[in-house]
Amino acid sequence: MEFDPKTPQYLTSDKLSFASISANERWPVIITGAIDDLHRTVVGVNDDEKANEGKGITANLAKLKYELQHDRQLSPIDDDGHPDIASYNKELEQRGNPHWHDVPWLYAECYLYRRIESLFAMSKHWKGYDVFARQKMNTFKSSRPAVLELAARYRDIVIEAESGKAKDGKSAEEVEAAERLLFSEMCEICLWGNATDLSLLTSLTYEDIQKLQGSQARKESQKNIIVNDLDAAFDAMQRARREKKDGERRVDIVLDNSGFELFVDMILAGYLLSAGLATSVVLHPKRLPWFVSDVTPKDFSDLLSSMVDPQAFYTAADESGKTFPSLSEKEISDVKFLFNQWSEFHQDGKLILRPHAFWTAQGGFWRMPHDAPELFEDLKESELVLFKGDLNYRKLTNDAQWDPTTPFTEAIGPLGPKSGIRVLAFRTCKADVVVGLPEGEDEKLRALPGGGGSESRKWAWSGKWAVVSLSDGKA
Repeated sequence: MEFDPKTPQYLTSDKLSFASISANERWPVIITGAIDDLHRTVVGVNDDEKANEGKGITANLAKLKYELQHDRQLSPIDDDGHPDIASYNKELEQRGNPHWHDVPWLYAECYLYRRIESLFAMSKHWKGYDVFARQKMNTFKSSRPAVLELAARYRDIVIEAESGKAKDGKSAEEVEAAERLLFSEMCEICLWGNATDLSLLTSLTYEDIQKLQGSQARKESQKNIIVNDLDAAFDAMQRARREKKDGERRVDIVLDNSGFELFVDMILAGYLLSAGLATSVVLHPKRLPWFVSDVTPKDFSDLLSSMVDPQAFYTAADESGKTFPSLSEKEISDVKFLFNQWSEFHQDGKLILRPHAFWTAQGGFWRMPHDAPELFEDLKESELVLFKGDLNYRKLTNDAQWDPTTPFTEAIGPLGPKSGIRVLAFRTCKADVVVGLPEGEDEKLRALPGGGGSESRKWAWSGKWAVVSLSDGKA
């Protein structure tokens, strides 16, 4: 806490913020879903000892839900052998042992998932069980149309780029302009990935890029990116490519959601490697089930496993018995192309998975230089560190009540100017905190229907609006 900014954080007691809605409405539903998932699994267990232990964990989840709904004090997390428990409990004490409905939102939400994990970590038979895994894979399976569409477009781009045809008869300026547009296309698909927005795929061909004409859908989506530093990010990567032509140029992606969003993150990683904008990509998942859908190492392997035999994965009957039409030979080939390319990148050490306990700590990233100095130093080796999603943005800014015109570079504190880290945040807005806006922009958005008016910043809760914010800590 001593390394956090002085700007106060959002509290679950603030009835005009999304923090209160999360605590009162979303969290009980999430715990109920976890209880239902575990119950369904326990029913199919033949080992009595394991089944009874599972029932005990279910009862403890129900107890947690009761405490939350009845505004009990947050209790110390039982020690499951991991060193972060001491830090969680120390901060709980420093915060005066608060109640669920009057506590900093960021701390309480991290505490919630860490406490759920401790129930499984302390068990004999249920260590590593992910109550959200079933939901993650079902969601990915439901994204079948988007996966197939994007796989086909991506394959065409890679083949054309590797053949050199994309540069035939073009000046260096024309090639760079086309690369810039393609970089923006890929990044915007990655940005909106958790919305599974197929409309963004309409212009993802070299034909359109060579004409330097984005689709109408892309232009429409760009209107909703209220801060957009993609051009500056591309410029930085281009400079690195020129200055370190034969050297190591690493990009890091601090991951957000699994399923289709992880799929588009992988698309972006593969594109950066294929296009020569990066020589390696380091992916940072969470080490434990987190915020329902965040990526764990197992989610990464599950994604690749689904692509080994896409026909089997996408045509298997769901839990209701519903069957699905077969994939065409081309669709199978397109998905396997991705699998083979990503597997090769992984085997060659160009695509690296690197979990770290800091990503599931209870505080913001202002604490990184002190709490995880080795991670902080490692990120300095990267040309670009891409932080995906709303939670990472909240942690970058300490989920604090900044004035929305506060510069992003200021709001991220020690990860900002002169840090040695080039930070790029991709975020669709799903929480109150937002920075880097032009004067008057917040007021304009609040004045829209459902925008919240003078009372709240409701426009920032829905995911309709996005920010792409760069802080060049290497400048």
